[in-house]
Amino acid sequence: MGKTLKRSAAFAALARALAAGARGGPSLGVRLAALPRMIRATGRGEYDGGLRLALMAGAAAYVVSPIDLLPEIPLAIFGLADDAVMVTWLAGSVLAETERFLEWEARRSSVIPGHVTP
Repeated sequence: MGKTLKRSAAFAALARALAAGARGGPSLGVRLAALPRMIRATGRGEYDGGLRLALMAGAAAYVVSPIDLLPEIPLAIFGLADDAVMVTWLAGSVLAETERFLEWEARRSSVIPGHVTP
């Protein structure tokens, strides 16, 4: 569970999630509805998504920030490329982390406190 999100993993998760909607995976609505629960569980220390949530919040802040690493006006298309990459990474990361959280939630609901199963 301690895997960090890497750029390639985020892009792969985005591709899987877009394909999964048609194949019966969690829908985008289910994933987005899981975000507040994931934030609460992380805040309570029940779920280990703190670093990943911080990275996603940082990416979201970068996208909406008026300060840009590669400004659009002098660099034209190249200035937009860094934002496009960041938005794509953010979307893939949110999809990957919500999928991971939904799996964690399902496993957690099947656990009976005080019982050991083989």
